[in-house]
Amino acid sequence: MKKCVVVYNPESGRKKIFNHYNLNKMQEILNDYGYESLFYKSRYSGAITKIVRKLLDDTDLVISIGGDGTFSEAMKGNYQRSKKLLLSHIPTGTTNDVGKMYGYSNDLLNNLKLLLDGEVKEVDVCTINNEPFVYVAGFGKFMNIPYETTRKSKKALGYLAYIKKGLEEVINRVKVYELTYETNGETHSGHYSVMLVTNSTRIAGFKNIMNDIKLNDGKFEVLFCTIKKKKSFLKSLLFLKSGDISNMDGFSYHKTDKLIIHNEKETKIVWDVDGEKKEIKAQDIVIDTTKTLLLVPKKNLDELFI
Repeated sequence: MKKCVVVYNPESGRKKIFNHYNLNKMQEILNDYGYESLFYKSRYSGAITKIVRKLLDDTDLVISIGGDGTFSEAMKGNYQRSKKLLLSHIPTGTTNDVGKMYGYSNDLLNNLKLLLDGEVKEVDVCTINNEPFVYVAGFGKFMNIPYETTRKSKKALGYLAYIKKGLEEVINRVKVYELTYETNGETHSGHYSVMLVTNSTRIAGFKNIMNDIKLNDGKFEVLFCTIKKKKSFLKSLLFLKSGDISNMDGFSYHKTDKLIIHNEKETKIVWDVDGEKKEIKAQDIVIDTTKTLLLVPKKNLDELFI
């Protein structure tokens, strides 16, 4: 039989879905699809990265189950291996941008079947200074919301916990970063309040913030924002519901395969990377792309891939 390793975050989502019944049913489903399976539970932040990095080379499939951060940890572990493994992901988090992008439902067992009936696709993966992330990274106004929203609040309120935190963030001052960046042969300088990098059709529960995104075109999407007034920020958030933010005044949009941010003063920049807090203090921040193989459901392939 083929070998499958399932790594999961038992704290992900609002409900206790990792009970004996579901775990046993998952094992039965995997067995029906010809997989001998092993299950590993994350016990601390970064555990899944270590587990995936140390898996045997004869592992045929790795399934991460949890939020977007869980998938990010699995991706990092695979990136650190000399022999890369076939990855996949089933969402059980609060927002689940990646899962919804691929067309998953809220049914764990049905999602497993959707995945195992899926296709292997080559997918672009972005890196920051040679560390991979799954779908979104950035810094500035409102980018602190994912990692500052408490687990207790997410358990109680679900997605509304992020909305609540966002309303609290509105009253805080707007910090700006004096930066120079290079992309597509051009150099830009200015004072920026938000910077966002993504290779996803969904961000923070919003769909199609930027149009015509493909997961295998060798490029990622970048937004730099110069808006400094709180009222203007609120208007831009309302615009997310009705249009493409890349066409809005105060935003610079780029589709590129490489971005270099020059932080000449070496200011410590606090990033949101796949919903987790990451501090970067470096003169040059290089965002690049690599490729990885993913097993994904067939549902949205025509929309997501060239």
